[in-house]
Parts: sequence; structure tokens; C-alpha cells
Amino acid sequence: MFRGLFQPMHLILILVIVLIIFGPGKLPEIGAGLGKGLRELKKALSPDEKDATIELKKETQDKTEKKA
Repeated sequence: MFRGLFQPMHLILILVIVLIIFGPGKLPEIGAGLGKGLRELKKALSPDEKDATIELKKETQDKTEKKA
């Protein structure tokens, strides 16, 4: 169903439509916002080791408190 959806001609057509709608002045802002959003998503999906360690310590403390 989606075979060949993103062929080079399709991508060029999408780019032309985006240029017509937003204009060339807005594209850097849109790109920056999109990049920032993707960075935040990546950061949220891969937590730091420090955060994972703190979460693991909390879980073990909760388990030991429930046993006592």
C-alpha cells in the first residue's frame, strides 16, 4: 500500500508545497523547532544513567520497606 511513498519526486513536491505555504523566511524557524522537539524526544526516551540509577534505588527501597 505504501510502497514507493517517498520517492524523490514526491519529496520535491512536498518541499515545494511547504515553501508555498510557509515561505522561505519561516523554514529556518520550523527546522529549528522540529530539531529541538526531536532532541527532547530522544532525551526523554533514553534516560540518563544517573536517572536510571536513582529510579532503581527508589524501587529497591520501596521493596525493602514493604517487606519490613
